[in-house]
Amino acid sequence: MDTSEILKRIRRIEITTKNMVQEVFSGEYHSVFRGQGLEFAEVREYQMGDSYRDIDWNVSARMGHPYIKKFEETRELNVIFLVDCSASNVFGTRQYLKSEYIAEVTAVLSFSALSNQDKVGLLLFSDRIEKYVPPRKGKKATLQILRDILFFEPQGKGTDINQAVEYISHLVKKRSIFFIISDFYDQGFERSVQLLGKKHDVVALRVTDQAELELPKAGILHLEDPETGDTFTIDSDDEYLLKQYSKQSQIYEEHLQSRFKKMQVDLVNLKTDQSYVTELQKFFKTRIRKRVKS
Repeated sequence: MDTSEILKRIRRIEITTKNMVQEVFSGEYHSVFRGQGLEFAEVREYQMGDSYRDIDWNVSARMGHPYIKKFEETRELNVIFLVDCSASNVFGTRQYLKSEYIAEVTAVLSFSALSNQDKVGLLLFSDRIEKYVPPRKGKKATLQILRDILFFEPQGKGTDINQAVEYISHLVKKRSIFFIISDFYDQGFERSVQLLGKKHDVVALRVTDQAELELPKAGILHLEDPETGDTFTIDSDDEYLLKQYSKQSQIYEEHLQSRFKKMQVDLVNLKTDQSYVTELQKFFKTRIRKRVKS
């Protein structure tokens, strides 16, 4: 793909996702991911409906009537995307490759962050650390993230989520928001993700293709595992095989849900043949309800 085609592709994603942010996500993002604290803004006269807890008694005594202190939320959060770029993400049987779908999801969240004055960064990982882009502000930061997700050529093919999480936890000390984006076909990452979640706000976004969850009926298939290179042949018209595949897939789904519940980390399931807008909205609304209750 030449440079002009790359720029066109990135521009299309930018236009699509920025419109979504303006129409759907910006306010909800702000409600879900709050700033680090409050800072003093001004003193003004007390008005009906103000809380008595905000009264500045020293100023009120000098002026002879009530004044209150106003505070503003301090923002500028770090938002870092841990994106799985292993070989299994260059796969797709529907409208998108998983990597393309991941790029759009990341763009929506990244532009939402920028609209709220937050910084965005990226860690690409496979079975090794591929590339780290420190958090920074501005549209150029998001466009670089998109370019890397779509066109970076990783050295590794496998997946090691544990290594990526341990790497970023040692690198980033300031409390941040982490989106871990992967198909999560991996093991042994639970402890590191749980520890990351105790210090930071961590959200897991699982991106899958329907063919990974349920085999299509397509006769004899010659398949290759993109991460290991193993090849095998199956008869996808075999009803018993289809049922067993579907059953094992469902068991894995339930087990993964249980693992994240124990970690106390939110898991959002996204499928390349379904709208990520709907699922992200559900996630935001659930988070907002939890915040109100607490």
